[in-house]
Amino acid sequence: MSSQRVGVMALRRAVAKPSMALVSPSIARGIVARSALQSRPITTEKLSESEAHKVLASQRLHRPVSPHITIYDPAQIWYGASIMQRFTGMAYSGALYGGSIAYLMAPLLGWHLESASLVAFAAGLPVAVKFVIKTLAAFPFLFHSFNGVRHLVWDAVLRGFSRADIRKATNVIWVASVIGSVGLAALW
Repeated sequence: MSSQRVGVMALRRAVAKPSMALVSPSIARGIVARSALQSRPITTEKLSESEAHKVLASQRLHRPVSPHITIYDPAQIWYGASIMQRFTGMAYSGALYGGSIAYLMAPLLGWHLESASLVAFAAGLPVAVKFVIKTLAAFPFLFHSFNGVRHLVWDAVLRGFSRADIRKATNVIWVASVIGSVGLAALW
C-alpha cells in the first residue's frame, strides 16, 4: 500500500472520529478532498535501456544547476585570498602525500631518495636554481600561514570584516608572503 493511501486512510478515520483527530474535522475533510483531487493513477511501462537513458536525459534538462564560482560577486575582495588559501593547502598536502608515497616506493622502484642522495643532488644545483626552488616552496607555506592567522582572528575576535579592513589585510598578507619567501630563500 502506498504511503499516500495510508495517509488518506488515516485522515478519513480522523474525520470519522473527530474526538481522536489532532486537527479540526473541517480541516481534515479539506485535506482528504484535496488529496483525492490530486491523486492520479500510477502506471508503469517497460522501457528499453536506450529509451530509459532518453527519459533520464530529458529529466536532467529540467533539474536545477548547482551553483558554481560564478555565483560570487567579483566586486568582493576576499575570495581571491580564500581560493589561494585552499590551493596552497592542497599543494602542501599533495606534496606531503606524494613525497611520502615516493619515499616508501623508492626501494621497490630502485630510486635513491635517501637523505644523503637528496643533499648531494641539492648541493650540485646552481645557486640561482636553489633560490628559485626555495622561494617557490616558501611562498605557499607563508601565504597559507598568514591567511590562516587572519581566519583565526576573524573567528576569535570577530573583527576585520569591513571592506577596508579586508583589503588592507589581504594586501599585507600578499606582500608579507612575497617578502618572507624571498627572505627565507636567501637564508643559507
